[in-house]
Amino acid sequence: MRFGRPRKVRTEPRWLSWSLRRQLLVGILLPTLLVIAYNTYSQHQKTLVALNTAYDRTLLASAKSISEELDVKGYDDLAELRALVPYSAQEAFEADNQSRMFYRVSNLSGELISGYADLPIWRGTIPMRPPYAALVDFYNADFRGEPVRVAVLLQPVASAEGRTMAMIQVAETLELRQAAALQILWDTMARQLVLLCLIALIVVLVVQRATRPVRQLSTHLQQRAEDDLSPIDGTSAPRELLPLIDATNDVMQRLSHLLAHQQRFVRDASHQLRTPLAVLKIQVQSALRDDLPHRQALEEIGVTVDRATQLANQMLALAKVEQLRQQSQPDVVRWDEILRDVAIDVSPLVAQSDLDFGIHTRAAPVLAHEWMLRELCRNLLHNAIRYSPAHGTLNVSLDADGEQARLVVSDSGPGIDAELANRLFQPFSAGDVQAGSGLGLAICLQIVRALDGSIELVNRTGARNEVRGLDAIVTMPLTHAGVLERVSNPRNTPDE
Repeated sequence: MRFGRPRKVRTEPRWLSWSLRRQLLVGILLPTLLVIAYNTYSQHQKTLVALNTAYDRTLLASAKSISEELDVKGYDDLAELRALVPYSAQEAFEADNQSRMFYRVSNLSGELISGYADLPIWRGTIPMRPPYAALVDFYNADFRGEPVRVAVLLQPVASAEGRTMAMIQVAETLELRQAAALQILWDTMARQLVLLCLIALIVVLVVQRATRPVRQLSTHLQQRAEDDLSPIDGTSAPRELLPLIDATNDVMQRLSHLLAHQQRFVRDASHQLRTPLAVLKIQVQSALRDDLPHRQALEEIGVTVDRATQLANQMLALAKVEQLRQQSQPDVVRWDEILRDVAIDVSPLVAQSDLDFGIHTRAAPVLAHEWMLRELCRNLLHNAIRYSPAHGTLNVSLDADGEQARLVVSDSGPGIDAELANRLFQPFSAGDVQAGSGLGLAICLQIVRALDGSIELVNRTGARNEVRGLDAIVTMPLTHAGVLERVSNPRNTPDE
């Protein structure tokens, strides 16, 4: 049995993949075409009404011409009509050799007086408000298998010998009306087609000109070198493209910063790991030559491996700080809870040094990555434990004043001098080369900067200005939710 690759189902409409020019052409021309079609149809209907009005007036004139040649003898029901229809009544219809006219003259009872006997008798009624000052009605009918337009005129006829009412019907075939309406329709459609072509040409030219900066920008980016992440010059670009250019420059700046960070990480890693690896190689060779007892050689190798592992972990932590800052959004976390969890984690080290340890916290919700805060607290506590003498003191306090959270880690170590304080936050600048790699405080500084905070190292002095220890002070802004929680939570009391 053979299985083919599953087909990808398109979830987006096909028109979204069209070019900008095609979308504009369709988006403008299609509504325009619909409007033109509606206008053409509406104009055609109005033309038919106007032509009917004009030709109906001619029909009425012919009917009146026929009525002028009527004579009557007798009165009312005994009246006898006589008709002599002149050729002038038919001349207006037959001069163009396109339409034909038929007429019928009868009394109100429908008795034929003159004309075409097979022309159907009018059975309608005169409108309440006829279009002309006469008893006239216009209607459509079929005569001898052809559509015709009929005008019926009820005309009083009087003479010295009698008086009665005559019904005069005049019918006209529709060739002339249809030809005139069709000619007007074709003329209208030709003008509309010219207008549509002109709109299409204007759209193409305008779109071509409007999208020229986009094509120039695309060509400029394609011609750039692979490592060229310099900002795009948008001084000559249209205002509509400026947000796109600014966003692209922002992305390029972040990519440039990230690339520089990665290059620096690779450079520092290759430089810093080379030394412990070289030392490890020498120690292994020495152990193989039996220069040292096996246990001592293994202990020295273990120390070197531990230092290399610590260095690698700290360098990875430094890279992760930058990655989190660039790629993810922080959440609201409880700094005090994270600090207490880390304090529990390092408690074996505190017990090993027999330190007098105290912790004092208040609820401090901040906008941060949980991993960052854990790494910050872990590095500060590790430094404080490392530099505090045995049986010394180590105090940690976290306060919140409504605007900022303030962490103070106080050890009882020897403190630092001013010259060393200026470079301790630089990577690989350790106060004691044998005790660390010099990355702990650099990681702390990067974390604090990523979270819009600050960090400083201050010597704690006594009454005679003697140094009694070092305070690592970190401040970060509280979230608005954190301020409300401090007000509403009755358990936000200091504890030891």
